[in-house]
Amino acid sequence: MNQVVSSEITSAPPNAWGNVGTADAAGGVAQTQFISFAIGDDQYGVDIMAVREIKGWSDIAHLPKQPEYVRGVLNLRGAIVPIVDLRCRFGQGLTETTPLHIVIIVQIEGRQVGLIGDRVLDIVSVDAAQIQKVPRAGDGPQADFLSGIVSHDNVMIALIDLAHLLPAEDRADR
Repeated sequence: MNQVVSSEITSAPPNAWGNVGTADAAGGVAQTQFISFAIGDDQYGVDIMAVREIKGWSDIAHLPKQPEYVRGVLNLRGAIVPIVDLRCRFGQGLTETTPLHIVIIVQIEGRQVGLIGDRVLDIVSVDAAQIQKVPRAGDGPQADFLSGIVSHDNVMIALIDLAHLLPAEDRADR
């Protein structure tokens, strides 16, 4: 899929993975949809119902005394949106942003947050039953941010748990 830039996605409020999607006419298995994107060679997905907009990278204002993964804020049509560097949040170092990077604006508990990614890949639909639990091989920080894993077109896509991406004190409206 070609990179989607500055296109707004209007949708209902975000839901849990198991509640997203539609049943077929015969009342069959629910379909789950998510936006897949890349960070390096890894693929991730976020609930399509949480995505509000996908933008090309633009300059942001840096704020002092923020966690390292909060790169700054973006003025999005008058709304100040914090920008989270997912690569850094997952313990893989800071993203060296270029004009080719994207920002996925998502709704997390009533608040807009931007997520830095390398590129958008696709809109993926899968049966909700295909989403596997995240294997717990250790206590790595990345596992806490994932809600499941799905295999699609022979590629593993890690699904981001937006509700746990930010610490509780950062999720509350200020």
